Amino acid sequence: MRMEENIVDYLLDLLKTKGADIQYGNEDVTQLEHALQCAELAEKHKLPGPTIAAALLHDVGHLIYEDGDPIHEGKDGHHENLGADFLKKYFGEDVILPIRAHVDSKRYLSSVEEGYYDSLSEASKLSLKVQGGPFTKEEADAFISKPFMDEAVELRRFDDLAKILDKKTPDVEHFRPYLEEARQSFLAKQA
Repeated sequence: MRMEENIVDYLLDLLKTKGADIQYGNEDVTQLEHALQCAELAEKHKLPGPTIAAALLHDVGHLIYEDGDPIHEGKDGHHENLGADFLKKYFGEDVILPIRAHVDSKRYLSSVEEGYYDSLSEASKLSLKVQGGPFTKEEADAFISKPFMDEAVELRRFDDLAKILDKKTPDVEHFRPYLEEARQSFLAKQA
């Protein structure tokens, strides 16, 4: 079977296998735990299905590096772009753009929201520095005016909260319908 036909199976399997084995940065949770917590928060806040799919997949770039994640060496590997570029063959902009912008959303919030930077974990503060630091006012204004950036900022807020050790969440199969619906929507627009 080709990956294009089974991209949802492939992604869920990637999260279950590789995601369960890889630590989420310098946090206490794995990539899988982080993804599930983020998607659960998006679902509980009744965000649109594509945003819930984006929440589940936002860090898939960390799982598809060929030689390991460079963030562990203090380098920005632009995982958000790697993930978005991989996924854009299978999903629409309503999924892709929030994923691509979730790092810049941290830069945005650090610039415009008082106290946001101080609320970040030490690992997030370190990665923010590597990722370019807070936006200037001009960069922040330009960023938020783009399509799907409100969703990206919401995704970022959940990203920041999705780091709770041993938190019980639904498993990946619970989120399958969101991925399948987003995939079908993308295919319908391609037809």
